[in-house]
Amino acid sequence: MSKIMTSRFGEIEAAEESIIQFAAGIPAFEEEREFIIIPYEEGSPYVFMQSVKTPELAFLMTMPLVFFPDYEFTIDDDVEAELGLTSPEEVLIYTILTLSGKEIHDLTANLMAPIVINTTTRKAKQIVLERSAYTTKHRLFPEEKEGR
Repeated sequence: MSKIMTSRFGEIEAAEESIIQFAAGIPAFEEEREFIIIPYEEGSPYVFMQSVKTPELAFLMTMPLVFFPDYEFTIDDDVEAELGLTSPEEVLIYTILTLSGKEIHDLTANLMAPIVINTTTRKAKQIVLERSAYTTKHRLFPEEKEGR
């Protein structure tokens, strides 16, 4: 077990086999290579991806199919090879969330750059979908219409 210091959760223990490895880090955080997934709360669709190295670095994420049932993309052969993916059952997909306002209904998902994790090898990569209709700011909750 590793002890990981976090600014949000205090000191937590994580089994070595629960650490997710990003060989090249993630865009804008290339030096951050190891993370753990921490559930927001039981039954919640949200998780935190907490840096093992940097206590104050944690990303709020969700599985995109919970909010976007039609979300789909193809994982390139080179990414499959890099992550050691051999079957669809090994693939775990998350999207990073951003709170662009003050309320939970202001959450947006970055569907253009999903996090792909091999659940067997714990290798991960954030991939940027080229020539995609997806953007970095898809609303999780539709805007409420005025006058209703």
